[in-house]
Amino acid sequence: MKLTFFKYQGTGNDFVMIDNRTKIFPKQNTDKISQICDRHFGVGADGIILIEEDENFDFKMIYFNADGSETFCGNGGRCAVAFAKQLNLIENKTTFLAFDGKHYAEINNDIISLQMIDVEEIQVKENSVFAYTGTQHHVELVDNLDEYPVFANGKKIRYSYSDPGSNVNFVQQINENTFRVRTYEKGVEDETLACGTGVTAVAIAMHKTNKTSSNSISLPVEGGNLAVSFTEENGVYKNVFLKGPAAFVFEGIIEV
Repeated sequence: MKLTFFKYQGTGNDFVMIDNRTKIFPKQNTDKISQICDRHFGVGADGIILIEEDENFDFKMIYFNADGSETFCGNGGRCAVAFAKQLNLIENKTTFLAFDGKHYAEINNDIISLQMIDVEEIQVKENSVFAYTGTQHHVELVDNLDEYPVFANGKKIRYSYSDPGSNVNFVQQINENTFRVRTYEKGVEDETLACGTGVTAVAIAMHKTNKTSSNSISLPVEGGNLAVSFTEENGVYKNVFLKGPAAFVFEGIIEV
C-alpha cells in the first residue's frame, strides 16, 4: 500500500509525518519504522510522527524513535502542531494528546511554543542532573563542547541507566541565561542536531543547580536556537514552554 508522508524539521531534528486518521499505518511493525527512518535506505529521519483523531483533543500525536520505540519528543511535538495546521485540524492554538499526556501549543509565524509537562522528578547528582521531561534525560556540564566526544561518552552514559536508558545532554554555559547543548538520543543511538525534551531538561537542571536565576533560558543547539521558559513553585517546574521554529521540508510517497 502506498502512503503519502510529509517531512518536517525543528532546528534540525527531522521527522516523517503521517496523517494516520484512517489508521492504516502499521504501528506495530518496528522494522518498517526503522527502515523508513534509515538515512541510507529509507526517507531518513530521527523519528516518525503519526497524527490521529481523539474525541477529547484536537488530535493525538504518536511518536516513534528511529528504532521503533515509543516516547514523547518536544521538537516532534512542535512539528506535529505545524503539520496539524497544514491538515486544517487547528488554527493557531491547540490542545493535543501525546505519550506523556496533554499539551497546549501556540503558533506565531514559524515559531511554535509548546507547553511541556510539569517537571518534578529531578535528581541532582555529584556531576550531573537527571530529569524526566516527557522522556529520560541526563544533563552534564562540560568544557569545550566543540571538541567533546558526544557520541562515545553519550553512548556510555545512555546505557548506564536501567531500561529504557536515558538521553544524554552535554552543556556549556555561555552566559547567565544561555547554555549551548549537544545531545545523544536513545532510540536514535546517535547525536542529533537538536532535542526539545533535552533542552527543557537542561534549562531546568541549570536553574535547579543555581547556574542561573533566570526563568527564561536561551539554548543554542547544533541545528539552531531554542528557548525554554518556566515558573518554579516549591521545587516543581510548571508552565514550562519550549519555543522554536518548525518547518515543512518536502512530501513523498512510501510503501507500507
